[in-house]
Amino acid sequence: MHLGRRSLLLAAAATPAAAAVPAHAAQASHAGPLVIGHRGAAGWRPEHTAAAYTYGARTGADWIEPDLVPTKDHVLVVRHENEISQTTDVASHPEFAARRTTKTVDGNPVTGWFTEDFTLAELKTLRAVERLPLVRNRNTVFDGRHEVLTFQEVVDLARRLSRTYGRTIAVFPETKHPTYFRSIGLELEPELARLIRRNRLGPRECVVQSFEPTSLRRMTGLGVPLWQALGTTGGPYDLPSTTYRDMMTPAGLAEIARYADWIGPDKSSIVGTSLLADAHAAGLRVGPYTFRAENQFLAAEFRRGTGPDDFGDAFAEYALYYRLGVDAVVTDFPDLAVIARSG
Repeated sequence: MHLGRRSLLLAAAATPAAAAVPAHAAQASHAGPLVIGHRGAAGWRPEHTAAAYTYGARTGADWIEPDLVPTKDHVLVVRHENEISQTTDVASHPEFAARRTTKTVDGNPVTGWFTEDFTLAELKTLRAVERLPLVRNRNTVFDGRHEVLTFQEVVDLARRLSRTYGRTIAVFPETKHPTYFRSIGLELEPELARLIRRNRLGPRECVVQSFEPTSLRRMTGLGVPLWQALGTTGGPYDLPSTTYRDMMTPAGLAEIARYADWIGPDKSSIVGTSLLADAHAAGLRVGPYTFRAENQFLAAEFRRGTGPDDFGDAFAEYALYYRLGVDAVVTDFPDLAVIARSG
């Protein structure tokens, strides 16, 4: 059941913001929560493309997020999933037709084409497409214009954009399905650690995230903040006896604080709960996900009109979470989040 907007705003006003945060956590030069461009600026450009990252940075994103998966030759590339039929034009390449297959990833059968079956050179022949064409038809005009990027290319791009805009734009990589990739001999963490060291990425330039605590624990000692992502149901694949609900209790948060600096819960886990206050009490910063402008992704109070893909009152939603005292927002529309932050 959704609370009324007045009730939500009253709850926001009554919830204290964090007074102290870890000294080594990445900071921004402005006041207010960090704005994290989810897959760049996925609301305006096909996700994980140079265009999406550039648009996000140009419109004010503090961090840009690349999801990491490996190639057959163990290069980290940025795709939302290792199955790439929804985010590239691979299905239109007859030379790769025979590589369509079904695999079990994190216990679930998945059919399609997988990055781990392609070399980087082969992936570079593909082009990105909009993942949600029925929702974001406007983005399909960019289909076919951008290649699959490596994580190194995203780091290089972030540094160029930082120089262009005169502020540090951090990269926010997520290790995707790390247990699965470890099982097939394509570990994510050693290669990610190597790239962090090679590029001398410090705490203002890089924050590593994962839904799997084991993956994050393997990344300690690198001198960059770690971010524990949290789902709404079930639990992390690497800890089958642990639920996300367990992890969001005070005891669970205290355990997360032993290895991480942030939690990233679904935004629905914040309103009407003590999670934000409990996390701050444990010394953790909080960055809920994923903020989107379309009605179907908004609570009923913020929807406008009747179309599920029409834009609702995204500014009111941001205002609510900013009042609650979150430390960051993960958003497909970083430009809107930045405008809302400025009041």
